[in-house]
Amino acid sequence: MHQPSRRLTARTMAFVLAGGRGSRLKELTDRRAKPAVYFGGKTRIIDFALSNALNSGIRKMAIATQYKAHSLIRHMQRGWNFFRAERNEYLDILPASQRVAENKWYLGTADAVTQNVDIVDSYDVDYVLILAGDHIYKMDYELMLRQHVDSGADVTVGCLTVPRAEASAFGVMDVTAEGRITSFLEKPRDPPGMPGDPDRTLASMGIYVFDWKFLRELLLADAEDPNSTHDFGGDLIPHIVKNGKAMAHKFDESCVRHRPDAPAYWRDVGTVDAFHQANIDLTGFDPELDLWDTNWPIWTYSESVPPAKFIHDEENRRGSAVSSMVSGGCIISGTEVRKSLLFTGVHTNSYAVLDHVVALPYAVINRSARLKNTVIDRGVEIPTGLVVGEDPEEDAKWFRVTETGRVLITQPMIDRWSAAR
Repeated sequence: MHQPSRRLTARTMAFVLAGGRGSRLKELTDRRAKPAVYFGGKTRIIDFALSNALNSGIRKMAIATQYKAHSLIRHMQRGWNFFRAERNEYLDILPASQRVAENKWYLGTADAVTQNVDIVDSYDVDYVLILAGDHIYKMDYELMLRQHVDSGADVTVGCLTVPRAEASAFGVMDVTAEGRITSFLEKPRDPPGMPGDPDRTLASMGIYVFDWKFLRELLLADAEDPNSTHDFGGDLIPHIVKNGKAMAHKFDESCVRHRPDAPAYWRDVGTVDAFHQANIDLTGFDPELDLWDTNWPIWTYSESVPPAKFIHDEENRRGSAVSSMVSGGCIISGTEVRKSLLFTGVHTNSYAVLDHVVALPYAVINRSARLKNTVIDRGVEIPTGLVVGEDPEEDAKWFRVTETGRVLITQPMIDRWSAAR
């Protein structure tokens, strides 16, 4: 009997690695894992990988968590609880729960999958898509899956093209003109150039496609290897490059763009500087990342809040926002907001000025505060008259100041500042 053809994503599960500490985000990850960090006014970082999977047609997903996972798990339960098992849809949250041995948490990215082999088996899929849960991008995974199947690869690795000078922060690869990977090096000091373009390097996005039967055998063999670190980039991918067929898939070929000439947008917002810049970029006239694209929406948990409100219209006490994004539930009361991004429920008060500020949900900015180039953590209350972003030496006494002069403020920092007054 003839079987109707189905999209490859219908025979695929997405396994999202979301256990990352995110230590370069400093105090922003004191209470949450990096994939649970807020981004873009309403969403969290992990929503991008999950939305890409959903929009691509994947309806079976698993999320491996480890570090400070509570806010991430709560977000999954609130915002991603629409999968229905009776429709063959599943979203499993897989905390490191010592399922294999009492002293064994997830030892590496590959081990996170190995410890859940039985759960992946139960999904009855042909392909497994391994995703990092901590990057901002839009990508149609069906196109990568199609290349994987057509090429007969053992693994297909999602790749970015990056300047060679910046490539030491990534896993990088040498490829042939046909895209076959001939070497895979984890964060090398001297990255190789590309064929025909020696100043640029192919870097791994931490996205891999495998046939599940092949990956299953590889994982079980790796688990028995005492010399392995049980990591995809450090162990499994180099092994396949040496002994099998590894192919590179260029992100440029499956990036979802809001217009044909738009650049391929991908960001690792893993530092305070990068996090601040990527959020502020969204306030531009035509941002590279289009959050308004209804053809490829970013799904998330949306709180039920009233619209944003702007009040007072007097000289020097006017509730206004210019070149900014202001989320629902915000009250801009007599505050001047410029080139800033305010998340849900931020309240500002009279005579305050916000310039290039990223304020996470439910932050409160009291009267006459002046803030510039600042990230405010969730729920922080900025005291009356506080000035930040004008005197780096003074800022650094109390707050986290980056090399470029951006300032991160958390409530414990404010408490120390207040106690010294």
